[in-house]
Formats: sequence, structure tokens, C-alpha cells
Amino acid sequence: MKAYAKLVNNGLEAFEVVNDLHRQGYREEEIYVLAHESDRTNRLADAASANTIGVAEEGMFDTMANLFRNRGDALRSKIESMGFEPSEAGMYESELDKGKVLVMARQ
Repeated sequence: MKAYAKLVNNGLEAFEVVNDLHRQGYREEEIYVLAHESDRTNRLADAASANTIGVAEEGMFDTMANLFRNRGDALRSKIESMGFEPSEAGMYESELDKGKVLVMARQ
């Protein structure tokens, strides 16, 4: 199943999108944020009451493989694990390189 995705310019916009998804009925465990830097991803997820993509979404093999991948490859893998095609994942990852934040949701 493909997830909802929206690219935003900063953490404040990500927070607003997450709040909007909560108002639409999405639960915290169904909303994910992703930024290029993992510490930024974690801070945004904590502040916005959202999740990060982890073992439950990626599976153990991909999670372990990401330890040995460069950051771009790891980000694309995480995005693909949410149901997106490789071409979409590549496009989103290139936007994350520019400092954008990806908010995703799936029920």
C-alpha cells in the first residue's frame, strides 16, 4: 500500500502537516517524518508526535544493510519501504539533500 507523502521546506511546515494529518484521523504510529540527517529526523518526530522509519517498516535485513549504505542509499531504501517506487524515492531523496523534510502517512 502506498503512503501519503508531502515535501515541506522546514520543521515548522512539517509540524503543521503532521497536525493536519492528526485532524484527518491518522494516529501517531501512522505518520512518519524523514529528513536528510538522522538527528534532525528524530527531533522532528519527537516534536511533532510522529514516527521515524525503522525495523517494523523496513524489515531487519534492510535496516541492517542501511548501516553499511551511504546516507542517500539508506534514505531511498527507507522511502521505498513505505511503498514508493524507486524513481519516486530518488526524487524525494534529492529534495531531502536540499534540506526539505518528507512527511508520510499510511493507514
